[in-house]
Amino acid sequence: MISTEYFKIVVEFSPLISIDLVTMYNGKVLLGKRVNKPAKDFYFTTGGIVRKNETFENAKKRIAKGELGIEISQELAFIGVFEHFYDDGIFEGVSTHYVNHGYLLDLNEKLENIPKEQHSSYKWFDIDELLQSNEVHQYVKDYFKQLNIGEDR
Repeated sequence: MISTEYFKIVVEFSPLISIDLVTMYNGKVLLGKRVNKPAKDFYFTTGGIVRKNETFENAKKRIAKGELGIEISQELAFIGVFEHFYDDGIFEGVSTHYVNHGYLLDLNEKLENIPKEQHSSYKWFDIDELLQSNEVHQYVKDYFKQLNIGEDR
């Protein structure tokens, strides 16, 4: 694992490759209230960075297990590539740039006991509700604009 000192240098000078899982069940979207920067205190999708020498498939599986507590084996629908820019990064005074790959995870059953390391609480949102909410981060709303789901664009 990379040390915090080296990771800070990477964040300062390079974009990070990341994956977000847009998790849905029965037409509702699971979002968690973030406990860490960036986007602290906003409802956001689960996700994380892709590690060096880790395939996207393995990263999706690791993120689903770590953040949702589930094993995934199905192919996830690719939503698109998004750029996320944050001034409130994990390191004081260092902005963060993510090259984010969005994937749709459509569940067959509703999740109940979800890990709370990255999110303090979880909520299932109707799409129109999340698009109108000030508690949901704009970058999450962008996924649904890309998918052209929900309110009139």
